[in-house]
Amino acid sequence: MILDIEVLPRPAGTPESQYAHVEAAIAVIQASGLAYEVHALGTTVEGDPAAVWDLARRIHEATLVAGAEHVVTIAKLYESRAANPSTVASLTSKFR
Repeated sequence: MILDIEVLPRPAGTPESQYAHVEAAIAVIQASGLAYEVHALGTTVEGDPAAVWDLARRIHEATLVAGAEHVVTIAKLYESRAANPSTVASLTSKFR
């Protein structure tokens, strides 16, 4: 499964760290052990469907635990039952 996720916590961070609440979400992704790529406006994660679904919830919650007053999370998920489903690499290699 591929997850493309963006968190929009408010505030995005603290006076000391402008994006602390966003970075808390990224830290959860980094600790997940799943393959991921951080982009300017979101992060793409790839892995087992159960792990990806669980991670999406934990990413969302991490911003609140970090101190955000509220958060909107935008997620796109891709899953295929095909024998050889698309991967992040197969979808992006042409452009790299």
